[in-house]
Amino acid sequence: MEKQRHPSPESGSSTKPSPTISQKLCKCLGFTKIYNLRLFLLTATPMLTFTLLRLPYLRLDAVLARSISPGDWFYYRTGWYRFAIALHLTAILPVSILMVPQFLPCLRSTKPRLRFHKLNGYTIWTLVCVGNIGALMVMPRAFGGGVDSQSIVVVLVVLTQVGIGMAWYNVRRYQLDQHRAWMLRTMFWLGAIVSTRVVMPITVLAMTWVGGYFTVIPCPELAFLMGQDSNWSKAKSPLEFASRYPSCVRGPGGEVVMDGMVAVQAWFEFGNAAGIGAAFKPSFGMALWLCTFLHTLAVEIYLSLTPLEAERLRRLSYHKQLAAGFPNPGSAGTTVQGWGDAGEWTMSGLKGEGNG
Repeated sequence: MEKQRHPSPESGSSTKPSPTISQKLCKCLGFTKIYNLRLFLLTATPMLTFTLLRLPYLRLDAVLARSISPGDWFYYRTGWYRFAIALHLTAILPVSILMVPQFLPCLRSTKPRLRFHKLNGYTIWTLVCVGNIGALMVMPRAFGGGVDSQSIVVVLVVLTQVGIGMAWYNVRRYQLDQHRAWMLRTMFWLGAIVSTRVVMPITVLAMTWVGGYFTVIPCPELAFLMGQDSNWSKAKSPLEFASRYPSCVRGPGGEVVMDGMVAVQAWFEFGNAAGIGAAFKPSFGMALWLCTFLHTLAVEIYLSLTPLEAERLRRLSYHKQLAAGFPNPGSAGTTVQGWGDAGEWTMSGLKGEGNG
C-alpha cells in the first residue's frame, strides 16, 4: 500500500492570498494602513474634483459671468472687485490641487521627493496668503456681502493663516507631529467651501418651499439683472423694471435710483434671476458657518483617533531635534508641554502628572 504523501512546508503549496486593490493602492501611494488611504480618498477626491470643475472660472467673462450667483457679476465685471475675484481664484484654485500630493507619503520617502514636498509646501503657503488677500478684498460684495458672510470669511482667513503659519513654524522646529496636525486642520478649513456648495442649494430650496424670506438688493443690481444697466443702454424696456420695482425708478425718464434698495423675495424659479439671487445671498454665510464648524469637528475627531501616528512622528521629531541641537528634543515645537500642564514627554512615555 502506497503511503500518503503530505506536502512539506518547504514545498510552497500554501500560497499567500493575492493583495487586494486597496492594498496595492495603499502600497503604491505609501500608506501603511487602509484607513489612512480611505480618509485621503474621502477628502482629496471631492476637493480635487471640485477644483477641476472650477478651473474654467479663471475665464472671467466667458465662464464665471454665467456661473456665479445672480447679481455678483454686477460688481465683478469691472474695477476693484474684478481684480479681487481674479486674484482670489488664481491663487486658491492651484492651492486645492497642490494640497492633494502634499499628503501622499510616497512623495516624502526619498530625498529628491522630500525636496518636492518642501517646495510644494512653500508654494502652498504663498498662494494661501495671496488667496486670502483676494478673499478679504472681494468679501464686501460676495453673495451680497452680509454681516454673516463677511464674518465667516474673516474667521476662515484667520484660521487658515494661523494654521499654515503654525505648520510652517513646527516644520522649521522639526516638530513633525504638530506640522501634520496643523496642515490637516488647514486643509479641512479650506475644504469647507466644497461642503458649502452642497449645503447652499438645499438651503435655497428649503427657503423657497417655506416661503416668507426676503433679501434687500440695491436697485442698480436689480436693473442689471433685468438685462439693462443704470443708463438704460440695453434693449429691454424700462417699463417692466418700473412696474416690478417702482421704488427703484424716479422721474419721467425712468432713471434708476442709484442708492435705492428693495426687499426681494427669496424664490428659486428659472428665469427669476432676482429671486434666485435673493435666495443664494443669505444662504452663503449660514452654509459656510455650518460647514466650517463641521470640518473643524471632523479634523479634531480624526486627530484624536490617530494617536499612534502622532506618536510615531513625535519620536522621529525627537531624533531630528536632538541632531539639530534643539533644547527639549521631542517638544521643541508647539506641543502641549510648552503651553499646558502636561508632564514631560520622553521617548519612553510621559513623566509626571498634570496639576489640574
